Amino acid sequence: MSKNTDKIKVLSRRTLWIILFNLAAFLLIVARLCYLQIYQADKYRTLSDENRISTRFLVAPRGVIYDRNGELIAKNDQNFQVLLIAEQTPDIQKTLEIFERIVPFNDEEKVKIEQNIRKRKRFVPIKLKDNLTWEEVAKILLHAPELPGIEIDEGLNRYYPYANLYAHVLGYVGPVAEGDKQENPLYMVPGFKIGKSGLEKTLDHILQGKVGSIKLEVNAFGRVMKEIEREAGSEGQSVSITIDSRLQQAAFEAFGNESGAAVVLDVHSGEILALVSTPSYDPNLFAGGISYKHWNALLNNERTPLINKAVSGQYSPGSTFKIVVALAALEAGVINLNTEFNCTGGMDIGNIRFHCWKHSGHGYLNVVEALKHSCDIFFYETALRVGIDKIHDMALQLGMGQILNVGLDNEKSGLIPSKEWKKEKYGTLWSRGDSANSGIGQGYVLVTPLQLVTMLARVVNGGYAVQPTFVKQSKENLKKIKRLKISVRNIEIVKQGMFEVVNGAGGTAGRARFNVNGAKMGGKTGTTQVRRISMKERRRGITRDENLPWNLRNHALFIGFTPVDNPRYAVAVIVEHGSSGSGVAAPIAGKILQEALKLDIR
Repeated sequence: MSKNTDKIKVLSRRTLWIILFNLAAFLLIVARLCYLQIYQADKYRTLSDENRISTRFLVAPRGVIYDRNGELIAKNDQNFQVLLIAEQTPDIQKTLEIFERIVPFNDEEKVKIEQNIRKRKRFVPIKLKDNLTWEEVAKILLHAPELPGIEIDEGLNRYYPYANLYAHVLGYVGPVAEGDKQENPLYMVPGFKIGKSGLEKTLDHILQGKVGSIKLEVNAFGRVMKEIEREAGSEGQSVSITIDSRLQQAAFEAFGNESGAAVVLDVHSGEILALVSTPSYDPNLFAGGISYKHWNALLNNERTPLINKAVSGQYSPGSTFKIVVALAALEAGVINLNTEFNCTGGMDIGNIRFHCWKHSGHGYLNVVEALKHSCDIFFYETALRVGIDKIHDMALQLGMGQILNVGLDNEKSGLIPSKEWKKEKYGTLWSRGDSANSGIGQGYVLVTPLQLVTMLARVVNGGYAVQPTFVKQSKENLKKIKRLKISVRNIEIVKQGMFEVVNGAGGTAGRARFNVNGAKMGGKTGTTQVRRISMKERRRGITRDENLPWNLRNHALFIGFTPVDNPRYAVAVIVEHGSSGSGVAAPIAGKILQEALKLDIR
């Protein structure tokens, strides 16, 4: 009896523990359910929606760009692209194989697709093809059941109607690359383009516009069932720049097959009316991702079409720099209109013989005549008397040796040397020979075409410090332009010299002379060596430029302005290895300025 009683007690205790355990488990489950359904309801509702709702960005149309006359120079064209969403296809390789039978890939596209599949998350769309034709779109849609994860996306593609004419001004847009900053979520959108160079890059933040979004309901297989919500973005800001497409075309064509650059300014506002660098390239090639073949062809071209020579090319200015030297000396009072030096064809500085380009010499010349005939001996003497530091200060006043910040990438500062610069750079003292070389724009002096035209504009407008710009200037801005501390009288002396260069008997640019309804051109030629001529070659006879390889020929330069009596336009021209400033660069500048006069650009 007692044994049975004990067994019953043990069973009762076990039953009680089981009941208590089950009760505790039940209460725990109830508590967990309450926690999940009440306190965590918002969280799991969101997770549920994320499984059901697909949110995608809507890229806003990129702002368009106009020239000064309202001519469209960068616009957006309709573009169809095909995307692959990896998580929506059970077999990526099979899908790609079927797709390629419909629309074939080239080798570059295959490599790029494989890279993107490896690097991108499976839910991020990958671009397979761009710029599809209507026929290709129809074929893809026809085979849609066989292509899970494949979508057709309609967007906009950047298009440059003038192609290579504006390549170095506008630059181009291109797909986001690994080197680009990735903070912007838009950079993950397939086919999204950003500004890569030129004004497209500088103004990218305003051209992009405001992004929109779209919420789509998708089923378990990722197929879109319906659109739930759409938030439209806003188009990027449109931009107008100061260039006149007609003058831009004329400047580009004036170069023919030559390699070089030209910049035209309004001398009173600093507005850039034309800026070309030749040879150029078609920026439309970059919009969808340039091929290796085209890229290598551009990269290996000895005439460097990818470099914007107008702002990135740094050249010895040669005799065009004599304008700066003359003004520095006149301002310092070391020469005046009546000062004359005798050119015998050469002079000795220390134990080095310095030559004039005219070996027989020019005889006695004043500053106007020295500019007219581009006498080297006169400017050797002048540079020695005024000193490099005053030349340096004048050059800086006139816009040289500095970044002018026009908004184009890779703009270079050039180099205007001084005594202090040489000591810091080389640890040696400035020499008289250094001054003589600088006096004719050789030696250490380096400038860009943009700096040359800025210098000229500041001189011929009467000494006002205009800044080159792509932005149209208001009357209020024009009133704010500061006047440089340069004597008007000295400016007129230099302008008279530049008039004689083109219009005087024996002037170095006489072949470029013109008269458009009474408007004439003034200017200054320059020819700079790119190789050292030995004494042995001088005794034997200097090899003529046309007998040298192209890359060893002299650079040809010319700076010009018109009309001479009331200047409005200034141009700087550099022709790489063009041999002669008077024979090659000056005629190009003349054509450009004549066109500016005919167009009467306002």
